[in-house]
Amino acid sequence: MAKNGKNRYTTAWGAPVADDQNSISAGERGPLLLQDVHLLQKLAHFNRERIPERVVHAKGAGAYGYFEVTNDVSKYTKAKFLSRVGKKTEMFARFSTVGGERGSADTARDPRGFALKFYTEDGNYDLVGNNTPVFFIRDTIKFPDFIHTQKRHPKSNLPDPDMFWDFLSLTPESIHQVTILFSDRGTPYSYRHMNGYSSHTYMWYNEKGDYHWVQFHFKTEQGIKNFNLHEAREMAGKDPNHATRDLYYTIEKGDYPSWKLEVQIMPPEDAKKYRFDAFDITKVWLHADYPPIEVGRMVLDKNPDNYFDDVEQAAFSPGNFVPGIGPSPDKMLQGRLFAYHDTHRHRLGPNYEQLPVNRARHAQTRTYQRDGFMRQNLDGDLYPNYYPNSFDGPEPDPSSIEPPIDVTGLAMRHKPSYPQDDFIQTGLLYGKVMTDTDRNHLVENIVDHLGDAQKRIQLRQCALFYKADPDYGTRVAEGIGLDAKEVKRLAEMSHEERAKATSA
Repeated sequence: MAKNGKNRYTTAWGAPVADDQNSISAGERGPLLLQDVHLLQKLAHFNRERIPERVVHAKGAGAYGYFEVTNDVSKYTKAKFLSRVGKKTEMFARFSTVGGERGSADTARDPRGFALKFYTEDGNYDLVGNNTPVFFIRDTIKFPDFIHTQKRHPKSNLPDPDMFWDFLSLTPESIHQVTILFSDRGTPYSYRHMNGYSSHTYMWYNEKGDYHWVQFHFKTEQGIKNFNLHEAREMAGKDPNHATRDLYYTIEKGDYPSWKLEVQIMPPEDAKKYRFDAFDITKVWLHADYPPIEVGRMVLDKNPDNYFDDVEQAAFSPGNFVPGIGPSPDKMLQGRLFAYHDTHRHRLGPNYEQLPVNRARHAQTRTYQRDGFMRQNLDGDLYPNYYPNSFDGPEPDPSSIEPPIDVTGLAMRHKPSYPQDDFIQTGLLYGKVMTDTDRNHLVENIVDHLGDAQKRIQLRQCALFYKADPDYGTRVAEGIGLDAKEVKRLAEMSHEERAKATSA
């Protein structure tokens, strides 16, 4: 690592960066701290790198609908829209590819965004997830770098397999998501035929202040349907807007798509000793440990009247909670709580919440924020613009406060030390969950893409596949034309040794 001179990593104002892999947290597994100015600078700058297109999830499609509760979960959460069986809540959903621009093909190999906005009587609740239950990285400080590698090379303005695989092969925690992405699940047939996941862990708490950790799973009632590599490429040439067209015209003809919501629920004491870090977004909670519980059903039954007004200007944030639901110490989630609101302020303006698609429909908004671009003065400014005041202005409601969670430890950039293995769950997915056809397609898809990277990067990435399952790494290596014995040798090294052995 550089200690001085021209190769030293610094902040934008020239100060040396001591650690760019671990955010400052309150204790090893605690929430992130606002004092981490390097993290905030990275996220804030990243949010402003594109004008006016979304930095990620640029191309998408959306629709209105409703959510209906089908099972009583009121003992876990006091969220009013989940309070009783049969209750319906208006909502808006937006689906999207992640890395591509607005003109990219719907069939690109990419995770798919699965963003939901519930118009509840306590304000809007947003659930912002993907069609995969895990993600590539576990600390939000890595996010701008990760997305840069999935975009275009700054010199050639072309997608670059070297930077794509260089980052992933130097980030072993990505192996689980990489395996899902390069299965046929990375090229879903349509938005209707994929699941949606919160990915993150959230908190549910009840009227008594008792809380549990929870993960959300929206299961498509149309059935999972994917393209294989060749079908996806053919459709990209034939109709690059296939998923957008499919969603719109399916709803238009009255064949309304639907999803069943299930949740996994973990008692707080379990999170302290579970075999995987409960707040690590690169891991799943095994269903055998925490069986899914049915909650309700989502139905999309109305297309937007204007794409730009609703789909393009829709602004979701995992920080939009209602009483009964709160965040967890997940380090990726903690960064998103800041980044999403901030990017909307940049892209749409400081009053983006007042746009019709983002506006709270069944709750009166009363804030002390004033002025700014596109202010619509929805509440009439009939009270002062400061608090406290003696002119009958809005007052805080103590009953809506979240339950406290214990936070201890040193405030520093903690490297993860929770007992874990980045390869166990990937090995289970490859060896136990996937069929022979799934594995054949996975290897073919990876060979097709990784084959264009430099050999040293290919070797490093294949070593990660080998660590997950020797058959996995061997088959990809042989498909590219690598020496499987060399891959095995690299797999037996430590991460640091392997990175050094495959450096330029």
